[in-house]
Amino acid sequence: MVKQLTVFLENSPGRLAGLTRALGDAGVNMRALMVADTAEFGVVRIICDRPETAREALEAAGFSVSVAHVIAVEVPDHPGGLADVLEVIGSVGANVEYAYCFVEPGGSAAVDVFRVKDAAEVKEALREAGMRVLDADEVYATGS
Repeated sequence: MVKQLTVFLENSPGRLAGLTRALGDAGVNMRALMVADTAEFGVVRIICDRPETAREALEAAGFSVSVAHVIAVEVPDHPGGLADVLEVIGSVGANVEYAYCFVEPGGSAAVDVFRVKDAAEVKEALREAGMRVLDADEVYATGS
C-alpha cells in the first residue's frame, strides 16, 4: 500500500512554506501534494519518497501528522480513462472518500490516488480489470 501523510495546518501565511521547508531540510522529495482549506485550517495530503522520515520531520517541526493508506492507479491519458477506473471501484461497492492525481514527467498516463475503504478488494478488482495499480516503491521512486 502507498502511505500518504495528512497534515492539519493552521490557515495562516507561511505555514505551508514551513511544512515544505521541514520536508526539504529532511531530504524528503514530494511526489504529490494536495491542499484543501477552510476558514480556520488546511488539510494537506502528501505522497513522498520517504513517508516515515517525512512524518518524523514534520512532527519534530510541530505539525500534526497522520498516515493513511491509499491506492495509486495509472490512468491512461484518453477520454474516459478515469471513468473506467471509477466504474471498477463502484462495481465492488466501494465509495471514493477523496482522490487527486499527479503526472510523471514524460509519462503517458496520470497517476490517480484514491482513498477507499476495503482497499485490498478494490486493488484486486482493478488488477482483474487489467488496470495498473502501482506498488509503493513505484510511487515513491524519484527517478534520480
